[in-house]
Amino acid sequence: MNNEKLADIFFSTPKLSIKNDTYFDAYEFIFNSYIGKPITFIEVGVFNGGSLHMWREYFGEQARIIGVDFNPIARELEKDGFEIYIGNQESSEFWLELKNKVGYVDIILDDGGHKNGQQIATLYNGVELIRDGGVIVIEDTHTSYFRRFGNPSPFSFINYSKNIVDVINSRFQYVDSKKSKFYSLVWSVGYFESIVVFHINKSKSQMGSPIVNQGESIGAIDFRNYSNQFAMNISKLEDWMCSFRIIKPGKRVVSKLFDWLIYLQELTSNIKLLKYFK
Repeated sequence: MNNEKLADIFFSTPKLSIKNDTYFDAYEFIFNSYIGKPITFIEVGVFNGGSLHMWREYFGEQARIIGVDFNPIARELEKDGFEIYIGNQESSEFWLELKNKVGYVDIILDDGGHKNGQQIATLYNGVELIRDGGVIVIEDTHTSYFRRFGNPSPFSFINYSKNIVDVINSRFQYVDSKKSKFYSLVWSVGYFESIVVFHINKSKSQMGSPIVNQGESIGAIDFRNYSNQFAMNISKLEDWMCSFRIIKPGKRVVSKLFDWLIYLQELTSNIKLLKYFK
């Protein structure tokens, strides 16, 4: 296992590279479990090739390191033993061709053009290439706040990533889930300073269901609305109405009615939360 610090490797590489000094701790946190394994790693945006050398040294000799760039000069790095593919990261056709050529991969790191469309396209198309247990990492996401990148904007990459957070957290049986291609692919999303990581795992990206063990009850009840007499009374009224023999469609109507009553009451309660959103 490589015990050398990534920052030390960065400064010893033979080719030029530029990184934020805050990235190395995040990289090691995200990538540590892949060291010494036969992984396939793609970096989008290779610049002068210094980072490709860094990743090869960091992951070890079993790692397959691939570079993707729009600038044909990147092919010079094939002389250093890297696989290089030239193409537009915003092109779905390019990603399909790349998948056909390299197969499935474990990691995609986007250090490309950093524009909204480029980062979004890498995530949208690249997710199809990732094996279960792999990650897509988009870096330099501070550009989602740069005017010269058309931001702040509803269409920034950061806003796009927040939408995926909604997809994950709506993946529950009592929620009208936000369906998208990420619904059954993205297991979790992590945020670091200027870096967003998407953990891909199809087998774990499933709708959850409550389960109950065989333990003894001490008589505890739901106290979430204990200080809200209106909500408590609504819940009691709903339980009372549903205790009658009502056919299933009728129970659903009653449940929906009380959902809306409590929802409207909670909306008024949310006003006091404004202080936390300043």
